[in-house]
Amino acid sequence: MKVFVTAAVALGVLTVAPAFASQELAAAKNCMACHAVDRQLVGPSYQAVAEKRGGEENAVAYLAEKIQKGGSGVYGPVPMPPNPQVSDEEAVTLAEWVLSFK
Repeated sequence: MKVFVTAAVALGVLTVAPAFASQELAAAKNCMACHAVDRQLVGPSYQAVAEKRGGEENAVAYLAEKIQKGGSGVYGPVPMPPNPQVSDEEAVTLAEWVLSFK
């Protein structure tokens, strides 16, 4: 029984780890200064972005590019500045994480 419980706990940690790691990445890249998961700050919530873009075929690529190059006019008048410190791989990881909130 103890082995089963240990395995279940380990599986739960592995299941949650990618989402947590992406939140840590978002914090490390200063995304959380302007965005929150469930409410608008300076920029839209991640849930709002996922709701708007989640059904698009190229959503990950689109968001990854917006993360790196910035943009304006999609969610209001406040532009999102470019984030050149975010690598291509990190941008894809962040875009997939944001889309997971749909």
